Amino acid sequence: MKLKEDYTLASCCNPAQSDNIVGYYSHNNIIKVHRADCSNLQKADQTRLVSLEWANILTEDTPKPSEDFDGLTETDFAVLLHHANFGVDYSLKVAAVLHIDKQAVFDSHARLRDMGLLERVEPRIIQYRKGIVDNRWIKHRNHTYYDLTSKGRLYLEHYKER
Repeated sequence: MKLKEDYTLASCCNPAQSDNIVGYYSHNNIIKVHRADCSNLQKADQTRLVSLEWANILTEDTPKPSEDFDGLTETDFAVLLHHANFGVDYSLKVAAVLHIDKQAVFDSHARLRDMGLLERVEPRIIQYRKGIVDNRWIKHRNHTYYDLTSKGRLYLEHYKER
């Protein structure tokens, strides 16, 4: 749920889309969205309250992947999902965990990086997971590490919805 500019959700009552809502003009010209039954509104200046409906304050533009989405392979989505689940990783380890040919993962990482779905990150100390080396932290300076970008998350969410 994304609100239009100049609206923000009140933290006191955390309104959800199933709730009836009321707006309160705050001092910085932002309308704070409250649940209609919020106890804080009883103490509020009643002249600052405005009636609201969710349909009028939510943005309608849901981001969608570009046309290049259709060119991605099952291996590409497996690699994206791996990074979504485990975070920063490098090609050889992704290949070992996913039981995919290492050259296919190298190629996938390169393609996904060129598309902006993954980004290269500085080498970090990471903990190996079961099946690689148990309970050991290690940093390989000779590996290229990748992490998922927000665009990569968008593509992965769209893939899961299909």
